[in-house]
Amino acid sequence: MTMVGALMPLLRSDQFFSHTTAAGLWGAPLPQRVRSEVHVSTAGHAALMRRPGVIGHRAAADVATTMTFGARLSTPERSWWECASVLTVRELVAVGDALVGRAGLTTIDGLAAALLRGHRYVTVARAALELVRVGAESAMETWFRLAVVDAGFPEPELNVDVHDADGVFLGRVDMAWPEFRIAFEYDGDHHREREVFRHDHRRDNGFVVNDWLVVHATALDAARPALVFERLRQAFEARRRGA
Repeated sequence: MTMVGALMPLLRSDQFFSHTTAAGLWGAPLPQRVRSEVHVSTAGHAALMRRPGVIGHRAAADVATTMTFGARLSTPERSWWECASVLTVRELVAVGDALVGRAGLTTIDGLAAALLRGHRYVTVARAALELVRVGAESAMETWFRLAVVDAGFPEPELNVDVHDADGVFLGRVDMAWPEFRIAFEYDGDHHREREVFRHDHRRDNGFVVNDWLVVHATALDAARPALVFERLRQAFEARRRGA
């Protein structure tokens, strides 16, 4: 975001960071292909910003913006809507999941209210909106949630607190089907750290003792998910045989 910092003092009062630039400032995950783009919108009819590396846009004079991070930018809801012109449906879902998630920057209803009926990108936004959920804490968790459902599994609950029969807290899992006692965990790079690794093993031991099946996935499984989906299928099959 070095270029963003350089542009901040150059923005007029009617200009603001928008689209993926604003979404990135709000902390949303973005695909690598758009991270170097800088989007600046102009509210009203004044001249657009024309500089190398800047993509200029025109917005209505009463467009929703806010002053934060030392600059004017689109609101979280507005930036999500603007991203519909730049991102795929799944990428837009990941941005939506982040904005309605742990940071609590907006709600699903807030995203819905930002849609502009009749706009050329409203179909993309509506398709993404149907898939946005509260609970995913990373773009990869969103990817696996969508992929799991696409593979034919029931939609999981997100960030589920698991307790034993006595109500003792065992741990929180990324995704779960509590009625089947099946959990799905995405292990990012931080899981390789020694203390995280030890914590995961202690927690998983508690799950095993309490008859939970835990399927783990890594970034490598996103490229070739067949094996991890087969493990998940086996977990469901084991539960059905035991039913």
